[in-house]
Amino acid sequence: MPRRSEKKRQKSKPVQPQLQGMPPPLAPGTTRVLPMQLQIGDRITDSTGEWEVVGRPFTTAGGKNAHVRVQRVSQPGVTEIASPPQP
Repeated sequence: MPRRSEKKRQKSKPVQPQLQGMPPPLAPGTTRVLPMQLQIGDRITDSTGEWEVVGRPFTTAGGKNAHVRVQRVSQPGVTEIASPPQP
């Protein structure tokens, strides 16, 4: 009885559907850090521009909210308290 040539099928990788309410995946090359990992001199970028960390991170509300003092790289006199977005 002649044997049939067996063709190997390439299985496609299953793609997990995006869960409702979840943010879209990050762009390649994007790094996420926890607020308490920031150090003085670190630079962060958001939709408004580039910022430099000028103070140590601190927490409020019993450690539930984290903040850090930042200044604009282009305007060193402009400082703000930055907080990460809440989920």
